[in-house]
Amino acid sequence: MCANDMRAAVLAVPFLIRIAADTRHPCRADALAVAACPARALHFGVASRDELLLHRADFQDGDLHDDYGVEVTGYPAGWSVAAARAAITADTALLHPLLGNPDPSIRIDAAYTLATAADPDRAVRSSFRARLATEQDPKVSAALVLATAEATRTHPHAPTTTWMREQWRDRTQAPEVRLVAAIGWLCLTDEPAPDDLRTAVDDLATDERAHTMDDLRWMANAGGSHETGLQRCVRTMLHPDQPDPEDRDDLWASLR
Repeated sequence: MCANDMRAAVLAVPFLIRIAADTRHPCRADALAVAACPARALHFGVASRDELLLHRADFQDGDLHDDYGVEVTGYPAGWSVAAARAAITADTALLHPLLGNPDPSIRIDAAYTLATAADPDRAVRSSFRARLATEQDPKVSAALVLATAEATRTHPHAPTTTWMREQWRDRTQAPEVRLVAAIGWLCLTDEPAPDDLRTAVDDLATDERAHTMDDLRWMANAGGSHETGLQRCVRTMLHPDQPDPEDRDDLWASLR
């Protein structure tokens, strides 16, 4: 996205949220699907424990460019991201009801958008947990767990990290929930992956399920041309010794 496009997208965030909240608007789902895009940067293909759910929202004097770098005009890209997150934070009251929308895709995108909001009082994270208690769709439940992990990465909360571990250990949970809870827990702690987590993930991360879980935009964005997002997360977080299939293309290109 070029600098002008990025800034235009940031300015559009409040309008997109209002379209998404309008039950009569025919494009509400499309508007919600793009509302969170300006609030994230440098996340495509990112699947590591350190960066998958990382928010770089605090910009200190002397560190205005942060890890996002700069746009083509020299404008700090981090400023655009922070502005988009501020706009989403200001409109959380409009987004919260969408977590209960009849359309599962809207519920997923609402969680994905709200996960970028500032949440110092943990109200947003609490809304994810409250919706999860009644959610029946496994993929939406997985989205709510990932959103909870992302919010917790921004605002650390040890009890939530413990809860995340309980979710991937709970065999009564849907496989999708257990998988993303394992990924979320890995992103929230520096502890080595325990054997039971590795076993659970390797057993549950089937090829079919990996492709299905690309309906979650966290996973879709983490993937590459030869791996789904789930497959890349599993390889990067649990099997770093395995070669990156993207490197294979680079090798062949260099030999041509």
